[in-house]
Amino acid sequence: MTLTQLEYFCAVCRYHSIKGAADSLFVSSPTISVALKDLENEFHLQLFHHEKNKISLAEEGEAFYKRAETLLKMQEDMYTEFTEMAEETHPLKIGIPPLISMVFFPRMIDTFHETCDIPVQLFEYGSNRAQNLVSTGKLDIALVNMGFYNIDQFESHALMEDSYSLCVSRTHPLADKKSVSLEMLADESLIFYNTDSVQNQTFMTRFRALGIQPHILMHCSQLYTTLNFVRAGTCSAILFSSLAVNPRDFRMIPIEPKIVNKFGIIWKAGNYVPLRTTKFIQFAKGYDITSYVN
Repeated sequence: MTLTQLEYFCAVCRYHSIKGAADSLFVSSPTISVALKDLENEFHLQLFHHEKNKISLAEEGEAFYKRAETLLKMQEDMYTEFTEMAEETHPLKIGIPPLISMVFFPRMIDTFHETCDIPVQLFEYGSNRAQNLVSTGKLDIALVNMGFYNIDQFESHALMEDSYSLCVSRTHPLADKKSVSLEMLADESLIFYNTDSVQNQTFMTRFRALGIQPHILMHCSQLYTTLNFVRAGTCSAILFSSLAVNPRDFRMIPIEPKIVNKFGIIWKAGNYVPLRTTKFIQFAKGYDITSYVN
């Protein structure tokens, strides 16, 4: 007796048909028939009544079916338990965007480590590239700007919303404005996020709709570098409003009309989700980030 024979036997019981069982298991009908005959010969039992176009369990077959189902369930549980045990030794690979992750993610990861003994590896990618890496299985999870076009192809959970502001130095000509429009930025030297970011895509689309070709001085993913350029007073940067900058040196001016994006985690849809990934998803869904967002 083998587990494969038991699997074939139980499938016939469920489908009341050798052909139905064979189709569901992607094997041939003779393969199923041979397995059933071998079981009957090994235990000297009649497991089924065979009638024209119909197969039904014999009395001995009913008792055999109950025991076979128990054994297959034990096999499944054992496989799951030890597979998940092995998975927990592998690091959880998470993609994070360069700037928005600074708002709350370091504390979030620290809290996750306090509650779950699962190693984590962080990889810095813009949202567009990160979602491609989740699709190909190179990342388990990604924290992303959820404004990309094919978000519905992923499982996801939103964590926060944020809007955009123009960051300028205190000496910049726009520093005294209460808000700015995209039209007012037509002649500005701007610092954008890297080209693999949703922010870059969002603003280029809106500028084009207004017939504006923005003057992009640099694409940059590092806040320190960005602020050093802005500090000189000759350029400005479009940043998330929740990013903390020193008010003695900079002003964050809201962009109007307001442009809002959601941020959250994504993971691959339609696949078995490893235990380590499931634990992080459950943790993230219960995590309150409001106290860490300025």
